[in-house]
Amino acid sequence: MKRRDFVGLTGLASGALLLPSIPGFGNGVEVDPLRLLETVDPAVKKRLADAALNAAKSAGATYTDVRIGRYLNQGVFTREKQVQGISSTESYGAGVRVIADGTWGFAATNIVTEAGLAKAAQLAVQIAKANAKVQKAQVQLAPQKGYGEVSWKAPIQQNAFEVPIKDKVDLLLAVNAKALEQGASFVNSVLFQVNEQKYFASTDGSYIDQDIHRIYPTFGVTAIDRASGKFRSRQALSSPMGMGYEYLTPKAADKVAGPTGSDVVGYKNSYDMLEDVVSATKQVKQKLTAKSVVPGKYDLVLDPHHLGLTIHESVGHPTELDRVLGYEANYAGTSFATLEWKAKNIPYGSKLVNIVADKLQPNSLGAVGYDDEGVKTKEWNLITEGKLVDYQKIRDQAHIVGQKESDGCCYSQSWQDVQFQRMPNVSLKPGTTKLSVDEMVSKVDKGIYIAGNGSFSIDQQRYNFQFGGQVFYAIEKGKITGMIEDVAYQANTQEFWNSCAAICDQSDYRLFGAFNDGKGQPGQSSAVSHGSATTRFNGVNVINTARKIG
Repeated sequence: MKRRDFVGLTGLASGALLLPSIPGFGNGVEVDPLRLLETVDPAVKKRLADAALNAAKSAGATYTDVRIGRYLNQGVFTREKQVQGISSTESYGAGVRVIADGTWGFAATNIVTEAGLAKAAQLAVQIAKANAKVQKAQVQLAPQKGYGEVSWKAPIQQNAFEVPIKDKVDLLLAVNAKALEQGASFVNSVLFQVNEQKYFASTDGSYIDQDIHRIYPTFGVTAIDRASGKFRSRQALSSPMGMGYEYLTPKAADKVAGPTGSDVVGYKNSYDMLEDVVSATKQVKQKLTAKSVVPGKYDLVLDPHHLGLTIHESVGHPTELDRVLGYEANYAGTSFATLEWKAKNIPYGSKLVNIVADKLQPNSLGAVGYDDEGVKTKEWNLITEGKLVDYQKIRDQAHIVGQKESDGCCYSQSWQDVQFQRMPNVSLKPGTTKLSVDEMVSKVDKGIYIAGNGSFSIDQQRYNFQFGGQVFYAIEKGKITGMIEDVAYQANTQEFWNSCAAICDQSDYRLFGAFNDGKGQPGQSSAVSHGSATTRFNGVNVINTARKIG
């Protein structure tokens, strides 16, 4: 979503500058919140899908799939003591994708009738036949069995759209009040909810009805030193999750403490927004007087909420097969991890590095039963003991690497966009030996503990990068000695992952989430999680990001 559209939609003005990253709301139409509780009968969707499948076949398609989607979004936005905006949107329509004359064609419609879908199917076939005149090689689809009529629902406990807006507003204003009580100068808080009701049908014989939910509570806190004009901020350490409103019912068992002396708390499958905002306000005040980091080589102890973004950029994107093949070169870059590079068996990381891709992990943003090509989802290895062993693939890519099945990671952000290869959950496996964060820190002579994700930069091949964070603590002779500031680390993907020296065990494992990962041209947004435990990287180059004035 363009910024001007977002500001217009929510009524935000200057306060929007303090908001964290905003996920796209698609092209939804503003509706009464009560309408978001409506559903569409799967029998109706099947009848509509059959109209498209039959029309495409009659027009000459050899393969057809239909996606009927109802996409619901709600956002509640507050700042200090006031509500800035409430948005409830609905987008409903269908997309039809076909193969005719060995070539893809796609068309979409918001006229959700049998006649409307049949017309879209006929148009998709016409587009495919036109494309066939210039396409050099025919589409090769990996085989896929049909599943008949099946359904999958996210295992949520409380539908966030059923919770009264007043309750959501009360929570966010309570969060803001806590921050102001603790001495924050400014605070904003936001709650996003998404529900994708997706129906997929294909000539393979699948009719798949899915109900997917995501939630993202977040805030930003700022403290100002009025005398000097210096200010510091900290964003929430929440993670967007594939859950319902139960995520906002904190449970003690879901809390994970950072190292002693850091005042950092991590969260697993529930989130204490009030507790986090108190910690955030305390930390931003500490940032105002924290010492600036001395550049040099440090051992880094990275919290999962920080490491997730590094995994996303330096492992998730470079192992997308379409990027490896150069399909993204015009927009979002390529990948250093080419097929030729992989064939040389060059170490991606140390032997401790085991990274899996999956679309199954409970409560993750990427969890679904079937992808947008009707492929049943799974888990598979990307990196095993430091070696790249596989990529992320969809049906028309599998043959390129000599494989016979899709990985089930095809996705479209809406009914009106064509589906294509998108990142599944990509996660670093926890260590197999019991290891706490304090034990990890105790073995560091000169290091920095980093929590939360901040600014980042990475080149077009996903190789050379720089990452910041939210809070930084100095480690000296095995102990946290205090907060520091102006920290960013620089490395290339290979040297960074080869410096991985220790990983905490399963008890510390948590999910980080990317709610609005962009890719493609025209661009699309998707949501994906990245799991890890706290991890140590030895001898990483740290720079000082403070600007010198005068």
